[in-house]
Amino acid sequence: MEGPDSATVVRVSECEAMTTDGPFAETKEHIAGFYIIEAEDLDAALSWASKTADCVTQPIEVRPFWDSEA
Repeated sequence: MEGPDSATVVRVSECEAMTTDGPFAETKEHIAGFYIIEAEDLDAALSWASKTADCVTQPIEVRPFWDSEA
């Protein structure tokens, strides 16, 4: 898994997804657990993250996990 500096945080507010660079989820926002998905690119991963953030009403931190090309 990539480090925190590669993270993008997705939040949904009033049915609109917002993204910020970096691991800016506050400690009180961190519940536990993680999701591993296979996505074609970062945009696809962010799209899934926005859907998930909307469902769970919490921010989702997106990080590259594994680069199959490397």
